[in-house]
Amino acid sequence: MSLFEIDNTQKLSREDAAAKLHELADALARHNSVEFERGGQRITVSIPDEVNLKVEVELGEDNELEIELTW
Repeated sequence: MSLFEIDNTQKLSREDAAAKLHELADALARHNSVEFERGGQRITVSIPDEVNLKVEVELGEDNELEIELTW
């Protein structure tokens, strides 16, 4: 199976970033999958009932809040 990877950085307002996170959270809550699109190709990622949630905060010259789901 080939690797499907999306690495997309966008400059958004805080409110727009929150809206995108809400959209992802709503998809996780309502379905057992989320959809992504890259170059006209759409992929559905099945998410199991239990996941590992990692929240990482880095403060310094560049501040970062990273949220990661793995299973």
